[in-house]
Amino acid sequence: MNFRVRSLWVIVLLAGLLSCQQRSTVPVPTDTPEQGSIWISADESFRPVVEELVQVYQSIHPQTHIQVQYKPEADCFQDLLVDSIRMVIVARRPSPAEKKWLTDSIGGLNKSRAVARDGVAVIAHPSQKKLVWTKNELRELLSGKINNTLIPVVDGLKATSTVRFLIDTLLKGEPPSPQLMAARTSQAVIEYVADHPNVIGFVGVSWIGNREDSLQRIWQPRVKMLQVVNDQFPTYHFLPDQFNIHTQMYPLTRDIIYLLREKQEGLGTGLARFMESEGGQLIFKRAYLAPLLKDFDFRPVQLRE
Repeated sequence: MNFRVRSLWVIVLLAGLLSCQQRSTVPVPTDTPEQGSIWISADESFRPVVEELVQVYQSIHPQTHIQVQYKPEADCFQDLLVDSIRMVIVARRPSPAEKKWLTDSIGGLNKSRAVARDGVAVIAHPSQKKLVWTKNELRELLSGKINNTLIPVVDGLKATSTVRFLIDTLLKGEPPSPQLMAARTSQAVIEYVADHPNVIGFVGVSWIGNREDSLQRIWQPRVKMLQVVNDQFPTYHFLPDQFNIHTQMYPLTRDIIYLLREKQEGLGTGLARFMESEGGQLIFKRAYLAPLLKDFDFRPVQLRE
């Protein structure tokens, strides 16, 4: 009996030692809001403003290094299961099914918050004569029901936030037109529209609406932003300027949301706080988007048609 008891204790001790050894091999994050390195994923539609946010944050905290992977929205959600990715920036919150999936897989998110509002701009070649579109006309264009030669172009068909937004908001589950074309990136959409008079493009306004961005200033004269009728005010049509996005008078708006799975107070938490702060919100404002967490004055400016 004593031999059996001693054997049992030996097994228990060995199991405990092995467990401790295994736990010791799990990497413990060493970054803080002021130093260290992390990876995050962001929807490609928001690349211009995310790049500026990261650049400014790293200039304020020079001992930090934030490496961003830009990819389709669906891939960003999948990245939440990757241990090395602790934050994603997308255009929607998880669905109830996704929340359960994240809870079962990683114990859930630490925090999520909408920090700014973006718009999906409808763009065309400067020769385009039809400058005002209703949501129903855009729906018919995307579904192929309009009998004309215009071809819709989007930033990829692999579950980008823009494609998902158009399917949810305009198509409402209808299959897209077989003519629907997919460009590799948002910039490729703009380039294609600039070179082809027979297409209508859909792109995040942060790629084309910033009059202070040198690259965007190159493309702005080569495409035309179209106006969209607000269903609640059928006699009015709106361009995706900052005020109309802020008030949602422009009907094709969506939020920019971060999802944070960081349990400790690390560099992801620091970036999240920065996006919420006055400095981060000012960056959204300077990008001609609508900051959601700070009040700024909006002066009336005529947006180029």
